[in-house]
Amino acid sequence: MATRQSSQVQVAIVGGGIIGLITALGLLRRNIPVKIYEQSRSFREIGAGVAFTANAMQCMALLDPVIVDAVNAVATPNGEDSSKPNDYLRYHDGYHWDPNDPEGTDDKLLFLLHSGYKGFQGCHRANLLDELVKYIPSHAVEFGKRFIGYNNRGLGEKVLLQFGDGSTAEADIVIGCDGIKSKVRQLLLGAENPASYPYFSHKVAYRALIPMDRVEPVLGPFKSRNQHMHMGPRAHILHFPVAAGKLLNVVAFVTDHADWPLGDPNGVGNMTSPGTREGVAASFKGWGPTVTKIVNLLPDTIDKWAIFDTYDHPAPTFVQGRICLAGDAAHASSPHHGAGAGIGVEDALALCTLLEKATETLSQNPQVDTAAIIESSLEIYNKVRPPRSQWLVQSSREVCDIYEWVYPETQMDWDKCLAEITARSHKLWYFDIEGMLKTIHDNYDSHFPMRMDGGDSSEGAHVQMENNVIQVMS
Repeated sequence: MATRQSSQVQVAIVGGGIIGLITALGLLRRNIPVKIYEQSRSFREIGAGVAFTANAMQCMALLDPVIVDAVNAVATPNGEDSSKPNDYLRYHDGYHWDPNDPEGTDDKLLFLLHSGYKGFQGCHRANLLDELVKYIPSHAVEFGKRFIGYNNRGLGEKVLLQFGDGSTAEADIVIGCDGIKSKVRQLLLGAENPASYPYFSHKVAYRALIPMDRVEPVLGPFKSRNQHMHMGPRAHILHFPVAAGKLLNVVAFVTDHADWPLGDPNGVGNMTSPGTREGVAASFKGWGPTVTKIVNLLPDTIDKWAIFDTYDHPAPTFVQGRICLAGDAAHASSPHHGAGAGIGVEDALALCTLLEKATETLSQNPQVDTAAIIESSLEIYNKVRPPRSQWLVQSSREVCDIYEWVYPETQMDWDKCLAEITARSHKLWYFDIEGMLKTIHDNYDSHFPMRMDGGDSSEGAHVQMENNVIQVMS
C-alpha cells in the first residue's frame, strides 16, 4: 500500500539570483515551504545595472509587497529630481555630426518614448540582491550546493536533487532559476540538445559603473541623470543613473563577427574577457563628441561581455514532469529591451499562482497524489509562459538592429524606428497581467476537480480531470 503524502508542497529552487529570490518570496508569502540551493558561498549577482518597468513592479506587488519595497529602496528614478521623475526615454543620433558646428549637430535628439509614471527605474544588481536577501529566512537557503542532477521519481515519490558535494535533497517540485548557463535546462532537455545551451549573438557589451562626480562635469547634469540611448551604425551606447544617482551605468554595445568559444566541454564556459578603453574607442571612432566623451570616461581596463541568448535554439519546453525552468534558465534574452528580469518576474507570478492553487487542491483533497497535481499544474505554466518570453528573445535581437540602423523595415527612417520601438515596448510594458492570471485560473479550474469521486476502497478514489484521472493515494 502506498504511503499517504502530506498536502504541503515542498519546493526547491536551484539558483539564488534575483529571479530565484523573488520566486522564493512569492512562495513564502503563500505559506509554501521553499528551499533555495545556491552553489556560491553567499548570494551574489553578476552584472551592473538592471531596470524594472511599472508592469514588472505590479507583478512584484502581487507576489509580495516586500519585493517592491526592496526595489524602491535601491531604485534610482530617471531624471535630475527624484521627486519629479522624467518618464521619457531618449533616443539620440550619436554618430552624425558636423565638425564645423559640433554644438548644433552633435547627439541630435531623434525621438522620445513615454514610459509611464516611474516607468523606468535603474538599480544596481548587487544592491537589489542585498535588499531582497533581507527578507529570505536563513532556513530557506543552503549555500555551497552545486546542482549536478536529479531523479524525477514516479508518482508517490519526491524528486531527488543531487549536488556536487555528494549530498542530496528531496522536493515535490524543482524550479531552475540558475540563469543563462542553467544546469537544470541541460538536464531537462538533454546534453545533446542544442537548446540546452545559449549561443553567441555576435554582440559584445562593455559595461562600467562610473562615479557621478566624474560624469557631471563632462556631460552636464541633464545627460548624466537621464536615460539616453546613443544610436549609430552597428553599435550603440546606453546609460542611466543607479545607486541613488551616485553612479552612471554605461553599456557600450558593439558588433563582433568572430566566434566566441566557451571552452568548457561539460557545460557553458566564460562569457567575459578583458577589454580596454582604447578598444572601445576604436569601435566608436568618428562618432560625435558626446559619445567620445562617454567613452573617455570609461576605466582603462574594462570587462568585455559576450551577449549570449537562446534565440538560435529556443527551449521546446520549460517543463519535464515536476522540473521547470524560469527566468534566464528558460529564455535567456539579449538585454536590448531591458526586460529580461521583468519577464522572469512574470514567470515567478505564474508559478506562485499555480502552486498556491495546487496546495489548495491538496489541502481540500489530502489523499490526492501530490506529484500528479504538480505535473498537471506545470503543464499549464508551460502553456502560458513560453509564447511571450520567447517573443522577447526574438524582439530583443530585432530592436538592437533598429537601434543600430540595420533593421530592414526601419533603417534610418526615424518615424518608423519610433513606431516600431513603441509597439514592441508597449507589448512589454502594458502586458495584461490580470489576463494571464485569469488564463491560469481558468485552465486550472477546467482541469481539476469539481468533486471527489468515491469508489471501491481497494481501487482508491479518483479526482476527475478534463482529459484524465488522477489516482488518489489510499
